[in-house]
Amino acid sequence: MTHRERFYKLFAFEPVDRIPLYYFGSWIETKERWVKEGFTGEVIRGDAGPQLPGMDPDWEVGLWNVQGLVATGAIGDVAPGVLEENEKQYLYRNSLGRVDLVRKDGSSIPHTVTWPLEPTWESWEKFKRYLEPTPDRYTPGWEKMAEELNAADRVTTFMGGSFYGWLRDFMGVENLSYIMYDEPELLEEMVSAITDHFMILMEPILKKVKFDFVYFFEDCCGADGPLFSPACYKQFFHPYYKKLIDFYKSHGVPYALIDSDGLMEPLIPCWLESGFDILFPLEVGKWEAAPDKVREKFGDRVRILGGVDKRFMSAPEEELRAHLLTRKAAADAGGYLPIPDHRVPPEVSLKQMMTYIRVFREIFG
Repeated sequence: MTHRERFYKLFAFEPVDRIPLYYFGSWIETKERWVKEGFTGEVIRGDAGPQLPGMDPDWEVGLWNVQGLVATGAIGDVAPGVLEENEKQYLYRNSLGRVDLVRKDGSSIPHTVTWPLEPTWESWEKFKRYLEPTPDRYTPGWEKMAEELNAADRVTTFMGGSFYGWLRDFMGVENLSYIMYDEPELLEEMVSAITDHFMILMEPILKKVKFDFVYFFEDCCGADGPLFSPACYKQFFHPYYKKLIDFYKSHGVPYALIDSDGLMEPLIPCWLESGFDILFPLEVGKWEAAPDKVREKFGDRVRILGGVDKRFMSAPEEELRAHLLTRKAAADAGGYLPIPDHRVPPEVSLKQMMTYIRVFREIFG
């Protein structure tokens, strides 16, 4: 089987020769550790990869920038740079005007001091120009790049939607939470504009490229559940998710994936109604999420990518093996591709990662 054939058959609940072996990238500190421990392959900047011996071609490569074909997202006009700095941390302003306090050791998520978008109509009128789907966003020669993508034997995807996730990054969780109550019409205007942004920019691309699934980035759930209610979901997000997913599927994209960490179960019925097919990453967490438990509740309408507790990757081999064996029945049943439920953390050595690859292949074929 080709990599694409295997992916399609797995999520169509059809027999496959083996389960693909992927993971969801690694921390920068993890990559640095692996290089020190002898890794000599290419290290991609950012979260993806690296590609390790024994793995299938990394599905995340090209995800976040639509495979280099077109620039989606907010493009600002503020001069970026470091505003203040000391031995331990620095203040950095990006091109949107967001100011973050960043630790130099990279050991924590940056703390945002200033958000580029305030929850007001006036602020939105100024900010929304950053999302205008202008023709200059397309990469010169993108049609030729599209031909090469279609010929490649690897699973190809793109980040094709983010309502809560983008707006959270633009204005913060607190402002986004209040706007649902204080300015519901404004929130709907923002979500509508993001929908149009993707539909306009992606239509020419979808006429040329055969993608295997579309990836929606949201991260809208925490340790104790979603950051908004199912009622808010249905009011603000469902109509636009459905519109956008229907658009992608009408242009030949077979599957839509929703990405959120945390306890996502209360939103799963809503996501299914909107047209999502694949849940990712099914973070195990303190609530012990598992693919068989989700399948028992929601049936074969749910497909899953993830569900492997990353904490076992640095555990002794016998514990790792025992954990992976708990995922085998779900994988054999189809519609489930086991991968670690988050970025591989720096406590996982290169040797332990290669052990993970070996044990995975022994269990899943």
